[in-house]
Amino acid sequence: MQTLYLDAFSGISGDMFLGALLDLGLDFEQLKTELAKLHVHGYELTQQREAQSSIYGTSFDVQVAGGKDHGFVEHHHHQHEAGHHHDHEARHLADIEALIDGSDLSDTVKHHAKAIFMEIAQAEAAVHHMPLAEVHFHEVGALDSIVDIVGCCIGLELMQIDTIMASPLSDGSGFINVAHGQMPVPVPAVMQMRVGSAIPIQQRLDVHTELITPTGMGLVKTLVREFGPLPENAVPTRVGYGFGKRDTGGFNALRAVLFEKKKTKSANR
Repeated sequence: MQTLYLDAFSGISGDMFLGALLDLGLDFEQLKTELAKLHVHGYELTQQREAQSSIYGTSFDVQVAGGKDHGFVEHHHHQHEAGHHHDHEARHLADIEALIDGSDLSDTVKHHAKAIFMEIAQAEAAVHHMPLAEVHFHEVGALDSIVDIVGCCIGLELMQIDTIMASPLSDGSGFINVAHGQMPVPVPAVMQMRVGSAIPIQQRLDVHTELITPTGMGLVKTLVREFGPLPENAVPTRVGYGFGKRDTGGFNALRAVLFEKKKTKSANR
């Protein structure tokens, strides 16, 4: 089994996480084969090796028919007007859980993916002041998030990563423009997920956009066990870079370091 260290100097998102895993050697075809077990259609995965600031890494993307609309829908009051074809336009948490449960994925992947969705949904429910059962994803945002989140869980299993550690995270500041106006950075769902957790996050006042997405924060909060510098006795075996899509004015990537764990007294065996 391997340990993964996330160096999140420029934040984290689902596509940065998967880009980093692919850069570390995750088999792209195997990832697609496993994702097919979800039985959802209407998306295409792309990966591109490219250079940013002369450093090579991997850019991963989920392309959904109809463009991207990240995250949960906020205009939940439109539900009733579109009642008759409402099922095609939104996916509630229960729909997403049923989709994951009904897939042919491993129990570990199902468990992790559902835990991440629950974390994000609880934050959105609090932000938008709605019952958890009513929180829902717009069709495109749902598909994008499902593929990102389940894909990350699949990647970790395929690479036999059982422990994840991370540096303190960085987020930007200021505002981002979304369909319904402006959102402060950190975005509300990310800020909500910080409640009750001691995840170290520094705000970069020089970056005027979001660096940590709700998906990225959900992954970190659910999967990362320890925060701090790379362990001194770690012997890295590979280093990878997953590029983000935001223009941060700087090097926007998630650096991921794989290392074998030193054999310690195995009291837990």
